[in-house]
Amino acid sequence: MSEFEQLHPSLQYHVVNTLGWSTLRPTQLAAIPPIHAGAHCLLLAPTAGGKTEAATIPILSRMLKESWPGTSVLYICPIKALLNNLEHRLTHYAGLVGRTVEVWHGDVSQSRKKKALKEAPDILLTTPESIEAMLISVRVDRPAWFGNLRAVVVDELHAFAADDRGWHMRSVLQRLEHYLPQPLQRIGLSATVSNPQELLEWFAPVGARQVVGSASVSTDADVTIDYVGNLENAATVISRLHRGEKRLVFCDSRSSAEQLSSMLRAKEVRTFVSHASLSVSERRQAEAAFGEEKDCVIVATSTLELGIDVGDLDRVIQIDSPSTVSSFLQRMGRTGRRSGSLRNCLFLTTNQDAFMLALGVTHLWSKGWVEAARPPDEPWPIVGQQILVATLERGEWPVSELLSLMARCFPERPADGIRSMVDHMIQMSYLDSEGGLVRIGPETEREFGRGHYRDLLASFSGAQLLTGRCGGAEVGYIDPTVLTGEEPQRLLLLAGRSWLVKEIEWSKRIVWLEAAKEGGKARWMGGARSLSREVCQGIRAALVGGASPAVHLSQRGKIELATLMDEIAVSSDAHFMSRLGDSPARTWTFAGTKANRTYARMAGGGGAHVKFDALSIQAPAAALSTASPKGMTFQLTTKEQTAFSADTKFAPCVPSELLCRTILARNFE
Repeated sequence: MSEFEQLHPSLQYHVVNTLGWSTLRPTQLAAIPPIHAGAHCLLLAPTAGGKTEAATIPILSRMLKESWPGTSVLYICPIKALLNNLEHRLTHYAGLVGRTVEVWHGDVSQSRKKKALKEAPDILLTTPESIEAMLISVRVDRPAWFGNLRAVVVDELHAFAADDRGWHMRSVLQRLEHYLPQPLQRIGLSATVSNPQELLEWFAPVGARQVVGSASVSTDADVTIDYVGNLENAATVISRLHRGEKRLVFCDSRSSAEQLSSMLRAKEVRTFVSHASLSVSERRQAEAAFGEEKDCVIVATSTLELGIDVGDLDRVIQIDSPSTVSSFLQRMGRTGRRSGSLRNCLFLTTNQDAFMLALGVTHLWSKGWVEAARPPDEPWPIVGQQILVATLERGEWPVSELLSLMARCFPERPADGIRSMVDHMIQMSYLDSEGGLVRIGPETEREFGRGHYRDLLASFSGAQLLTGRCGGAEVGYIDPTVLTGEEPQRLLLLAGRSWLVKEIEWSKRIVWLEAAKEGGKARWMGGARSLSREVCQGIRAALVGGASPAVHLSQRGKIELATLMDEIAVSSDAHFMSRLGDSPARTWTFAGTKANRTYARMAGGGGAHVKFDALSIQAPAAALSTASPKGMTFQLTTKEQTAFSADTKFAPCVPSELLCRTILARNFE
């Protein structure tokens, strides 16, 4: 029997006759036997490689063959836009065989959620944070709602695994199994990663596993790097290039996305903008533009990097550069979907650092290299979060059960560390303990109790943004720092348009806006990016040998590269010195952010003034000569621990020793 013939007859019929497909793709066919057998799977394929169908078609087949009742499948995505984008497609596939799909996330109305609870869908599209909200909600009958689950599909697994949301997601799946007679079958979908087997073992620590698909990197693409010097020049280039085509422009901050959108509209370019601080209606306009518009520009942050079906997209343009090859591949993979078309990406770099980063990322890509997807080390703050939400879920329960559950959620963490976490949280009043039982303590209620413990649901910290409204319409969310100062009139950029601030209701966290003709500024607080050693070594290779033959440099790019090669004069030594203008001498290590932070910490131990970035260190030569990150250990000062933990959510839940382990593992080498 062929792989296709293993599918339920109804699905075989609809694939051929309703969908009109003569056959399934190789990855889709290869996924059928292991998914039918109940194995945990990691499905690999390039962007637009049909991973969604590779998972859902055999899952629907199992659903029909085994008569799964109720909500039997969770389909988890990292972003709401991807859930919204998938809803129509999955509803169509499921509807062909009489099954139903529903979406559940923060933008979905309460009435729609109540209907879903009464009429359970077969497949639920959701996020880890929404599952967390269901697990602690008193309005959800958890055994009835979750008790029929049989399988979970996690889209963009590599994106989850790369940060603490992965630890959170995996723990939530383990907690769901408390309500199930059998473990969940776990199916991960991922773009290209260099460590697929390791990623699958992390995602599904127990049970039969199989990787399906290829992890190879294709270098067949049209890639150009240009140096334009500033964002205004980038807007001019975009306004003149590829008129009549649909162009997706990636920016790596919400502020630059807003500024560029405003500049393009001023040049009479039909422009849409999408980022996380826009209202639901504004984001949906941009998402609709993918399918409906032709001659337009869509300016987006990384929120549109993942998996969304962009339809007939012609061009990807990158302002400056992403910091990883994986992200570059995802973005470029938005193009080249039409038969005979080639994937393409045009880098418009606005400064020297971004130009060098584009050189490094494309150099590694041209060698067929891509990052491994590895979860952050020492996730003790997430252990703290899970201790709290699991206690909210269970109410008052035995400490022994709590310790046992956390050991299953985090099998890589030592049992004595988990015990130390619980003891510390009792001592700090995050938990109350009596007679071997624990419950939520007064400090948790004080710190997280607002809005039904909403801030406990997510592993990441969201800025306390204000809601911008114009009349009855919500426009988006505003960082309060942009409203400081004594200006008589405040002009803002939001959704690519200018607004005059009419009134601020601080108690309600609302900013009332009025449309303005021009001007304004956009600002949101964000963290600095960290560059890996491999990417920095890619930059070094490009400065030594020039851009890869697989990459085209514009004339401006060639001039900028020659200037950099002359200024930095990369030597064959591991480390070398250079002096730019009147600035202090720099030691160019090309070692990456973590290694250089470690060098700087060791060199500055004697009180020397030290600066560093991912590529270099500025410090007195005598201080650097005694500093080496290899094999060196040091203790964080109280000031350092406080500074680093300020950006670590749930840090107060973690004992000092474990918190230091987290900080050192994630920030130093």
